[in-house]
Amino acid sequence: MIDFELWDTLLRQYVDAQGRVNYLAWKTEQPHVLSDWLKSQKRLPLKSNTNALEQLALWINLYNAFTISRILELYPLDSILPKIVGVPNWLAFLWFFQRRVYDIFGQRYSLAQIENQILRDELQEPRIHFAIVCASVGCPLLRSGAYFPEQVVQQLDEDAHRFINNPQKVRYDSHSQTLYCNKIFKWYRQDFLKVAPSIPEYICLYLKTDVLLTAATPISYLDYDWSLNQRIS
Repeated sequence: MIDFELWDTLLRQYVDAQGRVNYLAWKTEQPHVLSDWLKSQKRLPLKSNTNALEQLALWINLYNAFTISRILELYPLDSILPKIVGVPNWLAFLWFFQRRVYDIFGQRYSLAQIENQILRDELQEPRIHFAIVCASVGCPLLRSGAYFPEQVVQQLDEDAHRFINNPQKVRYDSHSQTLYCNKIFKWYRQDFLKVAPSIPEYICLYLKTDVLLTAATPISYLDYDWSLNQRIS
């Protein structure tokens, strides 16, 4: 199985406590280390006897490493949603996730395949939506360290708390009695409903509030920010 110590080291070096990535420093100092490491892993066999925790850590790490590696190739860029004469190029955007260009275990995967077929369909862990990143400001904050099987349950729980208690992602307005949510809760609604009867009740499992959120709590979804999640310093 893959040893993620190098990935862990790179994350600790280039990702800050707010989950922002210093792409400029990373590309200047070690532009090929991540991509070369991923290439060196591509012929490893995929063990059939791995348990669910090992698979969770494995595929979350790979999804994030493939994404960051691709962004480093394209950097500098302002957004993962490209534009042509100011108009969003949704075809190129979708192609970023749908292309089967990531070699691992003797096969080619797309980011969408890893997310939907493996992490969602096979492992069915809703908290992966607070861990896998598309490199945008709107998506979850990148953890400044790798996921490991013996820690992944605690790590995912920490990710859920961090995401849901970040007012840029989730907040409850007591005046309007409205729950404002990141659109991840809209796009992946069915995943969260496997754990709780409604989105507000799922959020209530993690949100630090004295308000009891119920299925009747009104929801308003926040605009999604596709600009690149980066730290410039």
